[in-house]
Amino acid sequence: MTALLLSSPGLIPGARAEPPQRITNLVVYGDDPCPKGEGDEIVVCAHRPESERYRIPKRLREKPEPVGGPGWGSQVATMEQVQRQILPNSCSAIGSNGFTGCTAKALEQWFAERRMQASKGEP
Repeated sequence: MTALLLSSPGLIPGARAEPPQRITNLVVYGDDPCPKGEGDEIVVCAHRPESERYRIPKRLREKPEPVGGPGWGSQVATMEQVQRQILPNSCSAIGSNGFTGCTAKALEQWFAERRMQASKGEP
């Protein structure tokens, strides 16, 4: 029995079995059959649903997260927007003189609406 174990090429150090001549990896969609290998060829098939046939691969669809989180500029803009609510000229009931910015806020909104109408081509 020991002679049999030593004669197999996988167990003897330095002895190697010949690798297959060709290995093919395929992605098969829906009920498509996996092709058969010819001769010494190995065919490996991954089955995916039919709905994924013409889609962009998932790893390319997803946007990677930014490395350092949100940018510094957007963090500053967020902080300014939060703090603006309690400062004068903020059009807010919070803080002293918060009501003083209501006219400016209404004018900003009016100009923004006019720009939107102009961009759509409406009079």
